Amino acid sequence: MTAAQRAILVTVIVAFLAGLAGIAVGRLIFAPERTPGIHEVLHDELQLAQAQDRQIETLERDFAARRRALEAEMRAANGELAAAMREEHEYGPRVTAAVERFHHAMGELQSETMEHMFAMRAVLNEEQRTRFDAIVAEALTDGRQ
Repeated sequence: MTAAQRAILVTVIVAFLAGLAGIAVGRLIFAPERTPGIHEVLHDELQLAQAQDRQIETLERDFAARRRALEAEMRAANGELAAAMREEHEYGPRVTAAVERFHHAMGELQSETMEHMFAMRAVLNEEQRTRFDAIVAEALTDGRQ
């Protein structure tokens, strides 16, 4: 390999590494701060025993499947609403039906979310429940208590 080829190779490698460093720094500086979800806080702050962790993981897995189904129902209702709006051009019977379908799915999701939260709470000991209640209250009020 000639000196010129080595210089080119070193330049390419340095440029590549500089690009990676730039991406990393950019992500640190410009990435939006992500608020941890309630499940992350639950696992990080409540010092769950292994048995509790397994029970909660099962609850989370089961709820995730149901949540996905209800979210799909809401998307379908939105599609139905869009079609009804294009065709009716007013708050007609098809628009009304689509809105009601969406509200029903959204209400089901909210109810099942609350059932899920209380099912997780039931797995906790008294000290953990006290902290869990505070975490949930803060999440529901966006920290404004």
